[in-house]
Amino acid sequence: MRDTQSSLHTFHIPVMGTGYTIESPLKVAHYGIDSVVPITDHYLMEQLREMYCKENNLEYVAEDLSKSDARSNITRKYLDLLDDLVTIKFNKLKASDFVAGSEITKYFDLLPDTNSLKQLYIKMLGAEEDERSALQEQLRNAIKSGSIDVNIMTKLDGVNYDENNEPLPIEYNDAHAALKGFAESKVNGSVVLSAGLNPRLYGFIATFNDFFPNEKGELKKRIVLKVSDYRSAMVQGRFLAKKGLWVSEFRIESGLNCGGHAFATDGYLLGPILKEFNDNKDKLAQMLFSSYADVLEKEKGVTLDNELPIYYTVQGGVGDADEHKMFLEHFNMKSVGWGSPFMLVPEATTVDDYTLNLLKDGTEEDFYLSDVSPLGVRFNSIKNNSADIQKQKRVEAGKPGAACLKKYLQFNTEYTKTPICTASIAYQKKKIKELTDSIMNQVELKAKIDKVVEKACLCVGLGNSVIEHHKLEVPKGDHGVVVCPGPNLAYFNKISSLSEMVDFIYGKTSTLFNSERPNVFIKELKIYVDYLKEKLDECKDEYSAPDIKYFNTFKKNLQEGIAYYKDLFSKGDEIFQNMKKTVLSDLAEYKSELEAILIPTIA
Repeated sequence: MRDTQSSLHTFHIPVMGTGYTIESPLKVAHYGIDSVVPITDHYLMEQLREMYCKENNLEYVAEDLSKSDARSNITRKYLDLLDDLVTIKFNKLKASDFVAGSEITKYFDLLPDTNSLKQLYIKMLGAEEDERSALQEQLRNAIKSGSIDVNIMTKLDGVNYDENNEPLPIEYNDAHAALKGFAESKVNGSVVLSAGLNPRLYGFIATFNDFFPNEKGELKKRIVLKVSDYRSAMVQGRFLAKKGLWVSEFRIESGLNCGGHAFATDGYLLGPILKEFNDNKDKLAQMLFSSYADVLEKEKGVTLDNELPIYYTVQGGVGDADEHKMFLEHFNMKSVGWGSPFMLVPEATTVDDYTLNLLKDGTEEDFYLSDVSPLGVRFNSIKNNSADIQKQKRVEAGKPGAACLKKYLQFNTEYTKTPICTASIAYQKKKIKELTDSIMNQVELKAKIDKVVEKACLCVGLGNSVIEHHKLEVPKGDHGVVVCPGPNLAYFNKISSLSEMVDFIYGKTSTLFNSERPNVFIKELKIYVDYLKEKLDECKDEYSAPDIKYFNTFKKNLQEGIAYYKDLFSKGDEIFQNMKKTVLSDLAEYKSELEAILIPTIA
């Protein structure tokens, strides 16, 4: 069992899509870098398992996809294969010579200069021969590989059906089956749970022993909660603690300044959220431990005298070394997630050539918060992605909608007893007929139909980049590639090597983005102000009392966030000096813009 809980790096690569980071551990884990594998698409995992088994002369026996337990079995086998291949690569790295261009030399070159092992490595380089040999052995024994973590979006927990179209037991639901595969794998890593509380899924976690500590208080499988505010962390953490489950990490993500699905807060901005976490760390740990320890002793016979570690990490829009340092030192984060910029690093993620160049050349106007997700949740995207191009071709040919092949987002029962997806041919055909039969105004009808056909097949599209890159068998139909970058990627304009990106994160180079990039907090503030305006416009002067209350709360929270940032950047702390001037002027501008937004009242 590899010790991967405490990374030597101060950044991690978050999950991206259903495919963009599905192979990332094979690319970066042997260098000690943590990454998160999406375990949404078991069809794609099976294709990759076959490919890697053949490439490495390993036995491959195809999984029967018609079996009810196929998803959990494929997930387990794919993760076990990743673990085996990462171990092989890491052992080869560990055995390589300390010479220019070797793998072990690259390992240490990538580490931040502040790391104690990096300091020991630098000492070794200048040591006499006898001492150098001893230091090299010490260094070899101290390194560790990066963690193979997985992501489960808790909302993607649809019911699956048997050959008679009867619902299968809950353990065969999508998220449940994915969790089972991870829990039964040999991987020593974390499951990152995103998109909120799923009580049944959280209860299911408690049926697997790897999530409980041994007599030394060690966990083989750990739980990470991706949250966008303190209250969510507290509620979900307490729910899990009462099941005897410990949250090893709270991964705090910006509500809107992130990649993939965007879950807006009620106007709470990232800075104040981080401050609340920082101010309440001890209180939260004590509260969770009081419930956790009692249940653990009663249910498992394990007695713990002290809380297990809880790490706090952040992600969403970070874009330079100063911001990275700010999150670590001022807000006391353990690690910072660098997601979208790594989409321009082929050594770390898997992106097809068309999409790679589209992302490289994208401008602020190209990256946008879309309505393409069948979940009805806003989704970050970029214009002219190949999925949108194919989708428009089908619309123009009078054949809107996509063939529903993987069925992960089948939740709509508007027209059917069994759920279907709003991006599917079946749904869009029925919905468009209903609209056509009921709306006479052609302008209104077109606007309504445009909203229907905007939905994209994420199940296939988010994995197609991997299929295109490796030239694997394409699923039936031409869905194109759906891409889910955060808006921060607009400011990065270079396809980079792993070394270039890591050097950029640690401040050794500053050549990867254009000089017009706004501060991470300012960019998020702009997105939230624009979001408020958009939501007000959507009401079209038909405001309910709950709408008015929501808008007033949203505006008030944004105003309080601006006041917090003004105070924070006015103090003159050294860490904020490089950002201070432009941030304060931008804050004044958005304060005026926000004050000009009038929230209606109800007479």
